[in-house]
Amino acid sequence: MSSTPVAVVTGSNKGIGFAIVRALCKQFQGDVFLTARDPGKGQAAVAKLQEEGLHPFFHQLDIDDLQSIRALRDFLKEKYGGVNVLVNNAGIAFKGKKLIFWGVICFSFLLPGRVVNVSSSISISSLARCSKELQQKFRSDTITEEELVKLMTKFVEDAKKNTHEKEGWPNTAYGVSKIGVTVLSRIQARMINEKRKGDHILLNACCPGWVRTDMAGPKALKSPDEGAETPVYLALLPADANGPHGQFVSDKTVQTW
Repeated sequence: MSSTPVAVVTGSNKGIGFAIVRALCKQFQGDVFLTARDPGKGQAAVAKLQEEGLHPFFHQLDIDDLQSIRALRDFLKEKYGGVNVLVNNAGIAFKGKKLIFWGVICFSFLLPGRVVNVSSSISISSLARCSKELQQKFRSDTITEEELVKLMTKFVEDAKKNTHEKEGWPNTAYGVSKIGVTVLSRIQARMINEKRKGDHILLNACCPGWVRTDMAGPKALKSPDEGAETPVYLALLPADANGPHGQFVSDKTVQTW
């Protein structure tokens, strides 16, 4: 088993994820894995970074596919004993397999280190447009993963019936999904405190900013490399750091949730 630290970035064959891999290859003292659903696209992304003189590794990962998740888990456990840094840049929907992915990653082979979940400041603005009742639920320090999934499921059902605004939701599926990512991060951080206290694991959600990607378009203010700055800052928090943990961070600054 290798004693080399290892970092994994999900959904990283392009855009912000690719830029995060590039930055980690330059700054992280260990092996960096670029992951992608499509092996061809992932290998092409690795080759591009190799042309820049960097040395990432590739492993296939589809967070919709339990077999793919287990394959990555088994590989990392066998070679490294686990993972030190996880940057979750892959899109998260609140379906069973993807929540299984979180559980498998965060608790079955997460070594002392850092977890960064890429969310968006839209989660904050969307929360502000929720009803007071929903705001209270999403800000709760005791909300569980199961309760969060029920809320996300209710939004989908309400949206299908076109009653979501009447039920207190904002009129943005993307915004509600990012509320879910940020709240899930808070829940996961609390679970780490309860189950892995003393293991020096820091888990946070963050906003990379408005970044020029396929989704945001060419008019966005930040380049992918600039968008990678806050996720990489959180991924490389010093070993003796006590925080941030369970926070939402934008421009390297903790924001009020």
